[in-house]
Amino acid sequence: MSSTTIRSYTPVRRRANALPAKSTDPGRAQDKLGLVIPTFRESENLRDLLNGVRAALGTLAAPYEILVVDDDSRDGTSEIVSSIAREDARVRLLVRTHERGLSGAILHGWQHTDASILGVMDADLQHPPELLPQLMAKILDGRDVAIGSRYATGGSRGRWNPIRVLSSAAAIWVTHLLQPRSRRVQDPLSGIFLVRRRCVENLAFQATGFKLLLEILVRGRVRSVSEVPFAFARRRAGRSKANLKVAWDYVALLARLYRMQSGTVRVPEPSGGD
Repeated sequence: MSSTTIRSYTPVRRRANALPAKSTDPGRAQDKLGLVIPTFRESENLRDLLNGVRAALGTLAAPYEILVVDDDSRDGTSEIVSSIAREDARVRLLVRTHERGLSGAILHGWQHTDASILGVMDADLQHPPELLPQLMAKILDGRDVAIGSRYATGGSRGRWNPIRVLSSAAAIWVTHLLQPRSRRVQDPLSGIFLVRRRCVENLAFQATGFKLLLEILVRGRVRSVSEVPFAFARRRAGRSKANLKVAWDYVALLARLYRMQSGTVRVPEPSGGD
């Protein structure tokens, strides 16, 4: 099973325009957000999404950077992100040429930022950028994890068909025994969330699949969680990446977590190097 370890950030040499402006206030520097947006053939959504995210994060007092991690889409994504990055150095593009998968892309982005607060959202415009300041407020208020929740009171899943409603409910139900009761959440499979870096440093996570949040909630050094309700929007363009492989990766993740919980599988120790 492929896994990726999040380590303490070690600065590396980068292009001058690839780094966000750093705060001169040491306290504020600790509040920096590194938001990853994984992409694979989402170019039709990207310009509107990035403009919306920049506008939302522009209301924050804390510094931030946006890392678009693209799995070699070759659909104009690189050109769109690069053009915006030339105007705003807080936007960066990372391209993976030999790998695929949402969780792996998220982990790749987190490994390439020095931010103390790590975040992710989808590129299909189903997650509202306006939610980000609310999530950030929860983190700055002392929470370890802040989740955009479709299932919390006030949240909505949008116009899902009955089969998708049932499959989503079943996928969440099987996580109940895995989640610590003291911090059990209603939407452990959400794709928009923030987490403090210290909660995930030096832990090896499954790099395949789409459900990184669940593994963080189960294995991360998480003491407090807050859910912020939101309405899940309809995809504007592009195609859903959900398929049988995604379902199989989720089953594999569940099996691995249950085995770890029962003690039949030892959690791998971090290996050396980056």
